[in-house]
Amino acid sequence: MNQTVRDTAERIKRLEVQGARNVAIAAIKALQTLSEQTKAQTKTAFLDELKEAQSTLFASRETEPLMRNAVHWVITQAQDSSTEKVDALSEMVASNVALFLQNLEASRERTAEIGAKRIRDGMLIFTHCHSSTVTRMIAKAKSDGKEFSVICTETRPAFQGRITARELVDLGIQTMFIVDSAARSYMGDVDLVLVGSDAITSEGNVVNKVGTSSIAVLANEARKPFYVVSELLKFDPETLYGEFEGIEQRNPAEVWSEAPKGLSVRNPAFDVTPSRYIHGIICEEGIIAPQSIVETVNRAYPWVFKQS
Repeated sequence: MNQTVRDTAERIKRLEVQGARNVAIAAIKALQTLSEQTKAQTKTAFLDELKEAQSTLFASRETEPLMRNAVHWVITQAQDSSTEKVDALSEMVASNVALFLQNLEASRERTAEIGAKRIRDGMLIFTHCHSSTVTRMIAKAKSDGKEFSVICTETRPAFQGRITARELVDLGIQTMFIVDSAARSYMGDVDLVLVGSDAITSEGNVVNKVGTSSIAVLANEARKPFYVVSELLKFDPETLYGEFEGIEQRNPAEVWSEAPKGLSVRNPAFDVTPSRYIHGIICEEGIIAPQSIVETVNRAYPWVFKQS
């Protein structure tokens, strides 16, 4: 097993790499390093190395369809190539990693451009956890000259909301930071709820940081539009064939490192927000109804459905 692949998987597992985009980027860059360092003499041996790396990376985090889609695409390009030369295949992996990253950045910029139009002067926006795509959308609205403010949650137990708060303050946006349990106290005052996504199922349900589904229910109760801001490649094709999106259970010590002996502590990293609570998914193809996710992904990325 390539050391870079092993180290990357461990960093992902230990949450040293956070955020679906960052996890996907780290994973395919590890594939690139493997291809540059390979000692394989044949295409079959090279592909075996890539497949072993894929298994290791997939096992590092349960809820990461963007990473799985990215790794699958890079490996498939090499697998389907007519060349048998390992050097050429290695170069192909590197060029396809660069292409995927370029397209991923373009999709975020397009999503931000589309979503920023939903932000108007004077709005109060509510967000949960940290999403680089949400932050980019908010930054675009700010650069367009709009003045608005944001409420963000602390997002226990890993406090990813602090990342969001720092980024928003650095952008010069008026920001309020609240504990997760105060969400209902402020929901009546907000105009728009924006959250990211770690996974989207075939039913249009969204898996995101734990607490998201509760916020969606609160937004529905208060009649506030709840949008998911996400790249389409966070769609999990396995859910189309009966599989459930896995919900990762994190170390209980993250919640209470000195819990009393005998106490059961649970620490789910994510929860599922049903599509009925989602006003729309803001993505690179526009603002879509969550129920149209399969059709939209099939139009934009048909290869996603050809995974073995």
